[in-house]
Amino acid sequence: MPSLNKVLLMGNLTRDPEMRYTPSGTSVVSFGIAVNRSFKTQVGDKKEETCFVRIVTFGKQAESCNKYLAKGRLVFIEGRLQYRNWEYEGKKYNALDVIADRVQFLSRGKEDGAVFSEPEEDVTPEEMPEDNSGLTEEGEVPF
Repeated sequence: MPSLNKVLLMGNLTRDPEMRYTPSGTSVVSFGIAVNRSFKTQVGDKKEETCFVRIVTFGKQAESCNKYLAKGRLVFIEGRLQYRNWEYEGKKYNALDVIADRVQFLSRGKEDGAVFSEPEEDVTPEEMPEDNSGLTEEGEVPF
């Protein structure tokens, strides 16, 4: 049976990118974005919601994100969802991340010049960073 795992998001960075490396030396950058939604309730009141999403990207694209992006910058993300679960000190944790295949910078970053980075090759789950510090006890990723 066919399936599809595709995510398109546009939002502002909630924090500066964090650079790490896999054991094989591949660059990994993670950052959070806030995606806003405005709508009217059944009563007609205007309401806003914000969804916070953790973004992970690898390789040359990760290096570009680390170099040019900063908190507050607007980005367009094209990627896929990846669910992770693990156990640490007897507690179970889980996270749902967006693995970015493409990151388009829509506003200026740390240095002059916006950059459009091409998609990277797929990275196996074994290459995902295992550092899960900063997670809440419930296994949620705080932003």
